[in-house]
Amino acid sequence: MSSISAQRISWTAATATAPLVWGTTFVVTTHLLPEGHPLFAALVRALPAGVLALLIARRLPHGSWWWKSLVLGTLNMGAFFPLLFIAAQHLPGGVAATLGAVQPLVVAGLAVTILQERVSAWRLGWGATGVAGVALVVLGPDAGMDAIGVAAGLCGALSMGLGVVLTKKWGRPTNVSAVGYAGWQLTAAGVVLLIPALLIDGVPRGIDAGAIAGTLWLGLFGGLISYSIWFAGIRKLPVTAAALLGIISPLTAAILGALIADERLAPVQLIGFSIALAALIAGQLVPRRRWSADSAPATP
Repeated sequence: MSSISAQRISWTAATATAPLVWGTTFVVTTHLLPEGHPLFAALVRALPAGVLALLIARRLPHGSWWWKSLVLGTLNMGAFFPLLFIAAQHLPGGVAATLGAVQPLVVAGLAVTILQERVSAWRLGWGATGVAGVALVVLGPDAGMDAIGVAAGLCGALSMGLGVVLTKKWGRPTNVSAVGYAGWQLTAAGVVLLIPALLIDGVPRGIDAGAIAGTLWLGLFGGLISYSIWFAGIRKLPVTAAALLGIISPLTAAILGALIADERLAPVQLIGFSIALAALIAGQLVPRRRWSADSAPATP
């Protein structure tokens, strides 16, 4: 095994831990957090973790990074977190997470227009197959879904998909750590969410020990630590490869939903789920004649 392939495997394995943790969001939201406060839940997940990261890194944005951090923080967290919480509260966890499986397809499409990547008939074909698989999950019988949950899940995937592509396009300042970079975005997301969360949601009543534990888990592990790893991985891996790791999130959510929430997917939904995941994995591959060029890791 060459040193390059070993490095690629190491970064892939490390980056995969982020969507693994994010897959716990749905069961934590439905079982521990107060219901009906998605904006407030997003605020307490983002702002404290962002401030902590700033204290650790001791670096503030400079120059154009003030507005870039605001844009990225809004897309990756400020809009994504509330939409994720809304989807989790309106849909079964496994189904809600599966809607996020369209994110790699969004990334693949945006990479063509924003990053000027070449259009691949191979990836487009598997992308269409993935959309069909997701449609089977969404339209499956007895899914317990509603329009609000579906719309929130899809819009969340669009928001973070654009955030991932812009993160790859703009990169990261060489003198800023992954923790500091995550802190810029988490803090920006918290600032964006502060007024809407307090005016629309307010502070929920009856915050118990479970809600505090859930918030700490989502803020520290699902926020600061996971996003620090994620942004470091995006810098090292090709953007589509990193985005495809998102399939781990719905897998985790579905497994936890079955083990903890006793959720079950109908057979047609299981088929669609399998098709979507298989398509996303296959879309990561390239024909053998292009392997040497396309498998090389992206330049940081």
